[in-house]
Amino acid sequence: MLDGKKIIVGVTGSIAAYKAAYLVRLLVQSGAEVKVVLTRGALEFVTPLTFSTLSKHPVHSDFTENKDKGEWVNHVDLALWADMMIIAPLSANTLSKMAHGQCDSFFMAVYMSTRCPIMVAPAMDHDMFLHGATQANVKKLEAFGHTIVAPEDGELASGLIGKGRMAEPEKIMNAVIDHFGGLQPLRGKRIMVTAGPTYERIDPVRFVGNFSTGKMGFALAEELAHQGAQVVLITGPVHLNLTHPSVQRINVTSAEEMLNACVSEYAKCDAAVLSAAVADYRPVHVAEEKVKKSEEQWQLIMTRTVDIAATLGGMKQPHQRLIGFALETESELEHAKGKLQRKNLDMIVLNSLRDPGAGFATDTNKITLIWPNNKTREFGLKPKSAVAMDIVAGIVDLFSV
Repeated sequence: MLDGKKIIVGVTGSIAAYKAAYLVRLLVQSGAEVKVVLTRGALEFVTPLTFSTLSKHPVHSDFTENKDKGEWVNHVDLALWADMMIIAPLSANTLSKMAHGQCDSFFMAVYMSTRCPIMVAPAMDHDMFLHGATQANVKKLEAFGHTIVAPEDGELASGLIGKGRMAEPEKIMNAVIDHFGGLQPLRGKRIMVTAGPTYERIDPVRFVGNFSTGKMGFALAEELAHQGAQVVLITGPVHLNLTHPSVQRINVTSAEEMLNACVSEYAKCDAAVLSAAVADYRPVHVAEEKVKKSEEQWQLIMTRTVDIAATLGGMKQPHQRLIGFALETESELEHAKGKLQRKNLDMIVLNSLRDPGAGFATDTNKITLIWPNNKTREFGLKPKSAVAMDIVAGIVDLFSV
């Protein structure tokens, strides 16, 4: 997808520097020619040997290659060679230098000599990123026309939880492909995605729910949009935000609300990806007032909710595709294949709660894709952004048959 593109990857002094190695690998695998520039701070976290091996080019961090021989590295030639410069991770210190034109190193000399588009992926602690000075510097880079791949929420090196974690290499890669107008096999397709849990009310303050965070569904929505699709995301109650402008968000709470939204939207879509953890049962009676604590035991009578996957499977037209999810704890493959057939699905994504790092409330997942012809493909444990890429590749294949 990036054949012939010349890209400089700039790496600054951040613990996230190790992720840049994977980004370089992804760029090279996509056909790009990559040269790497390290700040002096980056050398504290990574070695030039790693990047020279991956990029198959010398790595530069200073104006001289061999100080004894006085060999000079021409930063201008390097800067003008590139079709794009990606700085990932971008530390608060280098961000400040870029915003204020402080050219005190080889790295900054390359940056200030470029004429190509610049893409940056900030990485720093939560409070550093939210500081007024940092936010002002980010706005300056945006005013320069640079593309900002926003940091993500998560656990940081400090042990805090918050925004500041560098975007995953796959997300940066998608932004690069979007920039160069890469192949978007789902352009022109409208795809519905469901995500998150549903909450089934017991009374005004209590509900029956589950542990789904919506991370998998949101990652799928973003990846489908990167592949050119217009995405409708129907989500239960979650604390997540979207970044891609091609994703329309519809918020719901209960299984009934999700069903109604899905039935309304699916008729207008080419495909639906049902990753939400929808309640199978809801309380028969919802109390108008808070139920007071009284008896030692409290019996809650539940009734089945309408099966969204089966409903859409019955509606499905020949041009439409329907992808379901199965989260199992026993006889995983057998149960998933049964669900695939019963609900008229074109593909099902199986994950097991017995696999460490998979399932709810994690940043990773381990899946098996299953098709009606009994074809299966198993994947190892990966970040959910990478899992989304695998699932979307399977969806792309469904439209080619």
